[in-house]
Parts: sequence; C-alpha cells; structure tokens
Amino acid sequence: MGHVQSVNIAVLRTGQWTGRMGTTGIDKRPVPGPVRFTEAGVSGDRVIDTKHHGAWYQAAYAFDVEDFHFWSAELGKELVPGNAGENLSLRGCDSSSALVGERWRIGDAVLRVTGPRNPCRVFAGFWDVKGLVKRFAEVGRPGAYLAVERDGEITADDPVEVLSRPGHLVTVADVLALSMGDRERKEHVAAAAADLPEKWRVSLGLAELSGREGIR
Repeated sequence: MGHVQSVNIAVLRTGQWTGRMGTTGIDKRPVPGPVRFTEAGVSGDRVIDTKHHGAWYQAAYAFDVEDFHFWSAELGKELVPGNAGENLSLRGCDSSSALVGERWRIGDAVLRVTGPRNPCRVFAGFWDVKGLVKRFAEVGRPGAYLAVERDGEITADDPVEVLSRPGHLVTVADVLALSMGDRERKEHVAAAAADLPEKWRVSLGLAELSGREGIR
C-alpha cells in the first residue's frame, strides 16, 4: 500500500492562535527510532484538548506526504511531515481514500481506520492561513484517524499493509463531506455505521443506527 515517511510526536506550542486551551500539541516533529503505538495513543506524544482529541478511536492520525506537496504549492509555503499534526506521515498510501473500518499492519502494530480529521481554527492558526478550515474541507483530503487494535512499534520506512477491508465503499473523505454538510452522502455513509464510533454516528445524524452491532 505504501510506507511510513516519518513518525512524529508533539512539540507544545503557545500563542493566541491556540484558542481556548492556550497550548496545543498540533506541531509534531519526526523522531528517530521505533515509537510505540497503543490504544491510549502514541508514546511520547501530547494531547492537550482531550474534549476533541485523544479518544481511543483517535489514538493516532495519518496524513499523506503527497498532500503536503499539494498544499505547499497551493499556499506558496513549504509544509513538511508533521505539519498537519499527524503521528504518521505516509507516502504512497492515499489515506483519505481508505475505507472506514479498514485494518492496517505497520511495524508490529495493527491499526484500524475510524474516520477523518475535521479541520479546526487551531489548525488554521498553526498554518497561519485565513479560511483554511473551509478550503481544507473542500479539498477533501483530511487524512485518517486510527484506533490501535494491537500495540506495537512503528518506525520510518515501515511498509503499510492492508489486512482487511469492510464490504461497504465508504471512505474517510465521504465521512468528512457528510460532517461538513453534504447531506446527499448520508445514505451512502450510513452503510458504514457499524464501523464508525458511536459518538460520530450521533454527530453525523446516524443515531438511529447506533443500536446496530458495531464498535463501541
């Protein structure tokens, strides 16, 4: 499927752009050597806004280096691995087109795709781009949040192996589009309800499906 370009952990930042928390771990930097991934998160990383980040289904975040190339050209500024706040910078993976519920093996960890990262004002402030939230959503390349099914260590250059895919065709990008107001995708995304965390089913207007057998 592709490879890990780098594994990144947070360098805490402060400033007016960090919002109500006053501090953020969105600025992540590549680190050498293997890094342990667990259900609770990524070893050495920091999550400050635990209301919106750091749940078990947000244990790690992946973003594609090809999308950094796009945004660097689009914005006229150099963006490098870690700048999207991702723990895993991937190359050759197209994580936004991954199916919700898809399972990956990287290193000796097993990860499951749970959904998209929704852009926020802190992200826009970090990149110092007005209107970035809307532009990022419109491009539809959000990267993927991941749950950790089996703890393990991951390092740069590890291959990303797809272990299984669900029967539906609902991608991470589809879920982002629905969350940003594209109601025409609701019926399509509903096919993946059993693979979405219950909190996201509710927020997407799929609460009537929350009783279906699926992940917690």
